[in-house]
Amino acid sequence: MALSFCGNNDIKAYSVEYGVLNNGCFVDALNLVPHVFLLFITFPILFIGWGSQSSKVQIHHNTWLHFPGHNMRWILTFLLLFVHVCEFAEGLVSNKMMSSNHLHLFMPAFMGFIAATTSVVYYHNIETSNFPKLLLVLFIYWVLAFITKSIKLWKFAEYNIGPQHLRFCITALLVILYGLLMAVEINVIRVRKYVFFANPQKVKPPEDLQDLGVRFLQPFVNLLSKATYWWMNPLIIGAHKRPIELKKIGKLPIAMRALTNYLRLKDAYEDQRTAEDPEKAPSIWRSMYRAFGRPILLSSTFRYLADLLGFAGPLCISGIVKYLKAKDEVATADKGKTHLGVHFMSSTELLQNSSVLAILLFLALVLQRTFLQASYYVTIETGINLRGALLAMIYNKILRLSTSNMSMGEMTLGQINNLVAIETNQLMWFLFLCPNLWAMPVQIVMGVILLYYLLGWSALVGASVIVLLAPVQYLIATKLADTQKNTLEHSTDRLKTTTEILKGIKLLKLYAWENIFCDSVEETRGKELTSLKTFAFYTSMSIFMNAAIPIAAVLATFVMHHFINKTGPSPSEAFAALALFHILVTPLFLLSTVVRFAVKALVSVQKLGEFLQSDEIGDDSWRNGDISVTLEPGKKHLGMTKAINRKQPMRYQMDNYEQPTRRQMRPTETEDVAVKVSNGSFTWGSNLLTLSDINIRIPTGQLTMIVGQVGCGKSSLLLAMLGEMQAIEGRVYWSKLPDCEMINEGNISWSETEESDEDIRSKNRHSVAYAAQKSWLLNATVEENITFGTPFNKQRYKAVIDACSLQPDIDLLPFGDQTEIGERGINLSGGQRQRICVARALYQNTNIVFLDDPFSALDIHLSDHLMQEGILKFLQDDKRTVVLVTHKLQYLIHADWIIAMKDGSVLREGTLKDIQTHDVELYDHWKTLMNRQDQELEKDIQQDSQTTLERKTLRRAFYSREAKNQIDDEDEEEEEEEEDDDNMSMTTNRRSKIPWKVCWCYLSSGGFFMVFLMVSSKLLKHSVIVAIDYWLALWTSSKRNQSAEGGSDMFNGTTPAYIGNASLPTPGTPEAELDSYYLTVFIILCAAGITLCLITSLTVEFLGLSAATNLHHNLLNKIIHAPIRFFDITPLGQILNRFSADTNIIDQHIPPTLESLTRSTLLCLSAIGVIASITPAFLIALVPLGVAFYFIQKYFRVASKDLQDLDDSTQLPLLCHFSETAEGLTTIRAFRQEARFKQRMLELTDTNNTAYLFLSAANRWLEVRTDYLGAVIVLTAAATSIWSLRFGLQTGGLVGLGLTYALTVTNYLNWVVRNLADLEVQMAAVKKVNSFLGTESENYEGSIDSSQVPESWPHNGEIKIHDLCVRYDPMLKPVLKHVNAYVEPGQKVGICGRTGSGKSSLSLAFFNMVDIFEGKIIIDGIDICKLPLQTLRSRLSIILQDPVLFSGSIRFNLDPEKTCTDDRLWEALEIAQLKNMVKALPGGLDAVVTEGGENFSVGQRQLFCLARAFVRKSSILIMDEATASIDMATENILQKVVMTAFADRTVVTIAHRVHTILTADLVIVMKRGNILEYDKPETLLEQEDGMFASFVKADM
Repeated sequence: MALSFCGNNDIKAYSVEYGVLNNGCFVDALNLVPHVFLLFITFPILFIGWGSQSSKVQIHHNTWLHFPGHNMRWILTFLLLFVHVCEFAEGLVSNKMMSSNHLHLFMPAFMGFIAATTSVVYYHNIETSNFPKLLLVLFIYWVLAFITKSIKLWKFAEYNIGPQHLRFCITALLVILYGLLMAVEINVIRVRKYVFFANPQKVKPPEDLQDLGVRFLQPFVNLLSKATYWWMNPLIIGAHKRPIELKKIGKLPIAMRALTNYLRLKDAYEDQRTAEDPEKAPSIWRSMYRAFGRPILLSSTFRYLADLLGFAGPLCISGIVKYLKAKDEVATADKGKTHLGVHFMSSTELLQNSSVLAILLFLALVLQRTFLQASYYVTIETGINLRGALLAMIYNKILRLSTSNMSMGEMTLGQINNLVAIETNQLMWFLFLCPNLWAMPVQIVMGVILLYYLLGWSALVGASVIVLLAPVQYLIATKLADTQKNTLEHSTDRLKTTTEILKGIKLLKLYAWENIFCDSVEETRGKELTSLKTFAFYTSMSIFMNAAIPIAAVLATFVMHHFINKTGPSPSEAFAALALFHILVTPLFLLSTVVRFAVKALVSVQKLGEFLQSDEIGDDSWRNGDISVTLEPGKKHLGMTKAINRKQPMRYQMDNYEQPTRRQMRPTETEDVAVKVSNGSFTWGSNLLTLSDINIRIPTGQLTMIVGQVGCGKSSLLLAMLGEMQAIEGRVYWSKLPDCEMINEGNISWSETEESDEDIRSKNRHSVAYAAQKSWLLNATVEENITFGTPFNKQRYKAVIDACSLQPDIDLLPFGDQTEIGERGINLSGGQRQRICVARALYQNTNIVFLDDPFSALDIHLSDHLMQEGILKFLQDDKRTVVLVTHKLQYLIHADWIIAMKDGSVLREGTLKDIQTHDVELYDHWKTLMNRQDQELEKDIQQDSQTTLERKTLRRAFYSREAKNQIDDEDEEEEEEEEDDDNMSMTTNRRSKIPWKVCWCYLSSGGFFMVFLMVSSKLLKHSVIVAIDYWLALWTSSKRNQSAEGGSDMFNGTTPAYIGNASLPTPGTPEAELDSYYLTVFIILCAAGITLCLITSLTVEFLGLSAATNLHHNLLNKIIHAPIRFFDITPLGQILNRFSADTNIIDQHIPPTLESLTRSTLLCLSAIGVIASITPAFLIALVPLGVAFYFIQKYFRVASKDLQDLDDSTQLPLLCHFSETAEGLTTIRAFRQEARFKQRMLELTDTNNTAYLFLSAANRWLEVRTDYLGAVIVLTAAATSIWSLRFGLQTGGLVGLGLTYALTVTNYLNWVVRNLADLEVQMAAVKKVNSFLGTESENYEGSIDSSQVPESWPHNGEIKIHDLCVRYDPMLKPVLKHVNAYVEPGQKVGICGRTGSGKSSLSLAFFNMVDIFEGKIIIDGIDICKLPLQTLRSRLSIILQDPVLFSGSIRFNLDPEKTCTDDRLWEALEIAQLKNMVKALPGGLDAVVTEGGENFSVGQRQLFCLARAFVRKSSILIMDEATASIDMATENILQKVVMTAFADRTVVTIAHRVHTILTADLVIVMKRGNILEYDKPETLLEQEDGMFASFVKADM
C-alpha cells in the first residue's frame, strides 16, 4: 500500500474547491510548517555555532544562567512532548481504521515532537552561553505554531467536532501550551530587553558559580538535571577510580551555609522578643517555621503529588487486566465517525486501551518517583540548613554561657555534647520526616476510598485490620525507643569501665587483677545484652508486623468478600486491591516512626529552649532592659553581649549610664595600674560568696604574685578579674587600650558587618593571655596550640619554646611540632600539656599575662627554667604585666608585688619588703616553707626529673610505635591487607568488591545453626508469599472461566482455561464447592506465611545478637590479656573505638541492615521470577536492565562509602570543637578569641554539611535511577503480557499477578543497593574488631603448675639476677644486656641512672612483663619465667610512678579481690598517712572515688597507691620512682615508713631523687642497659670519679 500524505483512496483529498482551509489534509500540512522552520534554522546554529563557539561566558561547569521563566518553560515543554506523543498515537490508531494510509494524521505530530525536543536543547545551549538574541527564533516558532494550531481548532469547531472526539481535545491542549510558551518568551524579552530595547540588561551569573570552590550544583542546574541528579554523574563515576576527598566536594553554596541560615533563624528568634515582655522566651518552633517554612511546604506539595500518582498503579493494573480481552470485540469501524474524510477516535476509547494504560502506568511511575525524590531532597536540604543554624545558635550561646553554669553543674559538658550530637540531629530528622505527618493521613484515606470502590464493604474489613494494628506498631516503636535508652545507659557504663581498665592496664597486669576487672565489664555487658535482647525482640516484632499486616489484610478482605458476595473477586479487582494494600502498609508503618520522632523533637526543642534561656555572662545587664546594646537589630554583631558585662560584671546594676565615664578613666590611674578591683565580692552563682571584700591593684608592667593555701581563692580571683564570676558588689577597672592594640582586635568579624572602632572599644579590656590551672589543649598541631590564631613569628616562637623547654619533647614527637595533640591526637603527659599552655600565653602579644599555677605539673628544673627564662626574661623584657599564681614560695624574691590570700579574701598586699616589715609572722611562716622547698631543690637530681619521665614515656610509646610503623594506623593497615600491588586496576577493583570474607566471619560468630535457620526460614517465607499470590491468581481466573461458560460476564470471549492438575476439581463440580476449596487453601497459605514472617524476623535479630555477644567477649579477653607492648604501640583511642563505635554498630546496626538486605533482595528476585515464569519473553528485556542495575550499584556503593566516611570524619572534629570550646571557655574569653572560634565552628559545620548533602544527593541519585529501572520493568512486564495475551498464552489473573509484582520491585530495588552499601560500611567495624582478635596473648600458663608453688612464696625475698637480657619486642634491640645481681633477703636496694638506662625495664622484668629472651631471675629459688603469670604477679607488690585509681570505693581500690579485713585496710592507710583523711570522708572505707581518682590530689592518690602495696603483704616491694609527685614533707614520712613497715622485706627503689637511696643497703647504677656500679652507697661515694658520686655531687 503506497504511502501518501493525504491518502490515495479518495481523489477529493487533494481538491481545494471548498476553500483551502476546508481541506483537512491541507490544514495538517500547514501545521508542519513551523516545525520544519524551527529545525531548518536551529540545526545549523546548534552544529556549527556550538562547535566553534568559544565566546561562552567563562563560568566553571557549563552552567546555568537562568532566563526568567526557566522552570516554567521546562515544565511546559515536557507537557508539550507528552501531548505530541498522544497526538501521534491517536493518529496511528485512526490511520488503521482507514482503507489507505493517511500520513497527515500522524506525521505533523511526529515532527512536532522532534521540534519540541530541539527547542529545549537549543534553549539550554543559549542559556549556558548567555546569548539571548538567539531566543528570537524560538519566539517566532511559538507564534507560528500557535497560529497554525488555532486554525485547526477553529476548523474542527466549524465542522462541529467537539470534546467527545479525542483529536479535538489534543488540539485544544496544544493551542493552550503554545500560547503559554509564547507568553514565557515575551516575558524573557520584557525582563532581559535583549531585543526591541535600546539597552539590554547585563546579567552576571550567581556569585556561587563564579567561585570555583562550589561543587554542589543542585540549585543551579536545569530542571531535568535537577530531577535526575544528572550533574552528579562525574562525581559518582569518578569515585570508582579515585576516592572522593574533601577537595572534590568543595564548598557549600552561600544559601546553604551555616552563617546564612543562622542569621535567618536568629532573626526569626529575636523578632519574637517584644519590648513589653523581654523575659518571655521566644518559641523555637515558631522561629523554625518562619525561617524554614516555605521549603517544607514545597516539599509537602511534591509529596502530595507523588502520593496521588502512586494510586495510578493499582488503577492501571485493574484497567489493563479488565480490557485485555475486551478490545478484540470492538467493531472495526462503527464507533468512529468520519469527518473531513478521515476517521476520528472517541475520547473514551483512549482509556479502554490496555497498551495506552501500560504507557500511562509507566509515565505515572516515573513522575511519582521523581516527585517523591524531589520531596525528599527538599526536606533533607532544609533539615541540613536547620541543623547548621541550630549548631551556630548553640555555639554562640556556649560562648556566652556564664562560667558558674559550667562549674556548678547546671550545664554539664555532657549536656552540651548531647545538644550538639543528639538534639540537633533529632530536629533534623524530624524535618526529614515531617511532610509524612500530613501526607500520610491523605494517602490512607485515598487508599481506603479506592479499595471500597473496587471491592465494596469487604475492602473496609481489610483496611480496618491495617488501621487497628497501627497503634500496636506505635506501641512497639515507643518500647523500642525506651529500650534503646536503657541500652545506651548500660553501654556508657561499660565504656567507662573499659576506659578505666585500659588507662590503668599496666597496674592491672602488675597486680594480676585483669580478671576481676574483666568480669566487671562482662557484668555491665550482661546488663547491656539483656536490654539488647529486648531491643532485638521488639525490632523483630516491628519487622514481623510490617511483613504480616498486608497478608492479614488481604486474607481478611477476600474471606469477607467470599461470604458477602458468595464468590471471589475478579482478577482485575483482586490485583488492584493487592497493590493498594502494599501501598497502604508503608505509610502506616512509617507513621509510628514519624510520631515517635515528633515526640522526640518536642523534647529536643524543650531542651534547646532551656539551654538558650540559661544564664549568660553578665547576662544581668541585658536582663535590665539593656537590649538596645546587645541585640541591635541593624547589626548582627555578636561579640557585644559579652562586651557589656566585662564592663560591669556587677549584679543588679541599674545605672547603665555610667559606662562611658568608666571607659575614659583618670589618666593617673591608667599609667601604673593595669587592673584594679575595688571593694569587690564575687560569687560562682550559688549565693555563697567565694571572694569577699577584695581591694587590689595590679601594677602595669610588673610581676605580681598571688600566693596562699590550696582553695583560698587564688584562681577565682583571676577569673573574677576576667569577668567570669558574678559580681555581687564592687567593680573591676581595666586600664584603657593603647591605640596600637586596637587595630588587632577586630580582625575577624563574625557577621557580615565589619566591627567598628566603637565596638572594639566597648570590649573595654584587651585580650589577656591566660594559662589556666587545668591545661587545655586544642585538637591541633603543637604549633597551632602555641600560636593560637596569631601570626607565626619564627624568632618569637623559638624563644617561647626554649623558655618552656619544649624542644626535647617536640623532638620526640613523630612529626615534630606538626604533630596533632589533644583529645584525638597524641596523649601528652600533664607537664607537657601545661608547658604548652604556658607557651601559648607567652607567645600571645598581649599587655597582660595571667598564669594560674603554671608550675604545678612541672619538676623543679623546669620550673626554674620557666621562671628565669620565660617569666623574668621573656615577659619582663617586653614590659608586660604578669600575674602569677603559685605555690612555690622561693620565687617570691622575684616578685614586684605580692597578694597573699586566705579563705577568699586578701590577707596582705604589697612588696616583699612591705610584708617583711609589717607582717613578720607571715614572713617567718613563708621562710620556713621556703627552706623546705629549697632543700627539695638541692636534693633534686638533674638526671631524672619528672619531665624526663614524661619524655621517657612519650619516647617509649613512639620508639615502640616505629617498630610497627603504625602512626597512621588503621587506614594503611586496611589498604595493605587487601592487596599488595597497588596498580590502578587493583585499586579500582578493590574498591568495588564486597567484603565477603568479613561477612562470613560475622555470620560464623553468630553460630552455624542460627545461620542455617535464618537462610532456610527466609527462603520458605518468600516462597509461601509467592504461593499466596499465585493461588489468588488461580482462584480469580477460575472464577472468570466459569462465568464465561455461563456467559454472564463482560469477558464473554474467554475460553475456559483448564488447570492441568488432576487433583483439582474440574470446572464441572458445583461452583460453591470449588470456591470454598480455593478459600481453605488460601487461608492455610496465609496462616503459614504469617508464622514464617515471625520466625524469620526473630532468627535474624537473634543471629545478630549472638554474633555481637561472641565478638565482644572475644575482643575483651584478647585485649585484656594482650602483652603490655600492645598498649604501647596501639593508641588508646583506637582500642576504645573498637569498644564504643564498632561494638555499637555490631550490636545495633548490622542486624536490621542484614534483615532489610535479605528481605528486599529476595522480594526482587521472587518478583522477577514470577514475571519471568508468566511471560518468559520478559527475560530478554531483563538482560539490559540487569546490566544497567549492576553498573548503578557498583558505582554507587563506592561513592556512597567514600561520602559516608567523609561525613563521619567531618562530624568528629565538629563535635570535638564544641566540647573543646565548652572546656576552654575561660581561656577563649580571656584571649578574646571568640570570633575566631565561631569562624572555625562555621567552617567545620559547613564541611560536615557539605559531606552530608552530597551523601543524601548521592542517595537520591541512586533512588531516581533504580526507580526509573523499576518503571521500565513494569512497562516491559505490561508490554510482554499484553503481547503474549494477543496470542492467547495466558489468563488475566496471571497478568495481574505479574504486574503487581513488577510494582513492588520499584519499591525494593533501591533498598537492595542502599543496604548493600550500608552493610559494606558496617562490616568495616567487624573487620576492625577482627584485626584485634589476631593479637597474641601473654603466656599465662607457665611451666610450673600453680599448686606446686608454696603458699607463702616468696617468704624470704632473695633475688638472683643471672645474665638477664630483656627486650620489649623481638623486633627491637635489647634494653637490658647481660645484667647480673644478687639481693639478699630484706635488703633495701636503690637503682639509679639516667633516663633510658633501663631502670624501669628492670622493674618490669621482675613481673615478666617484658620479653626475657636470655638469662633468668630467680626469686627464693624459683625461676620466675616458669611460673604462671597470675601466681607470680599476685605475690609481688609494685608502686608505679603515676598513681592510678579506679572509680568505686576506697575499699575496692585497695583490695578489689575482697580478701582483706577492714583492720588490715585501716592499718595500710595509717602507714600511708591517710587514716585521718579517710576517716573524715563520708562512708569511711566505702567513700566514693570518682573516675581516675579526680576527687583526690595527685599526692593523695600516690599515697593510696602506697597503701595498696602495703595491703598486699608480699616480701618484695618494688618502687618505681613512686615519690615523684609528693611534696617534701610527705616524702620524708614515707621513707621512714617504708624503712619501718618493710624492715624485714626486700625493697627495690628506682630512684627519682638520689638522696632517697643514700640510706639503702645496696646501690645499683645503670647505664644503657648495663650495670655500671654495684655496691654499698658509702663505698660508691668514695670513688670520686664514679657515676654515683657525680650524681650526688650534682644534687648537693
